[in-house]
Amino acid sequence: MAWVLLVIAILLEVCGTTCMKLSHGFARPLTSVAMFVFYAACFTVFTFAVKKIEVSTAYAIWCGLGIALIALIGFVFFKESVSALKIAGLILVIAGVAALKISSKTAE
Repeated sequence: MAWVLLVIAILLEVCGTTCMKLSHGFARPLTSVAMFVFYAACFTVFTFAVKKIEVSTAYAIWCGLGIALIALIGFVFFKESVSALKIAGLILVIAGVAALKISSKTAE
């Protein structure tokens, strides 16, 4: 269950970060408020996830997958530039996250 909570926390963080971009520097009230709601929910769920998962592993996975998902959203929806080096970096981030998950000895 802790791993499910971690995935939910990651998705909430990605929604919050996307709303941050969409708020245009707090110029759009709805997305600005949504950003705070998503981040509050993210940290709440993440707190429950780290009760069962080592914080070093959980935080690294949370950051790594969040980075990868936000980069993909940036490429697809915000038409941000894509380069071979960016793709290679994302592959390395995902490989690192996979290694952390595989090496984790925390019970699910």
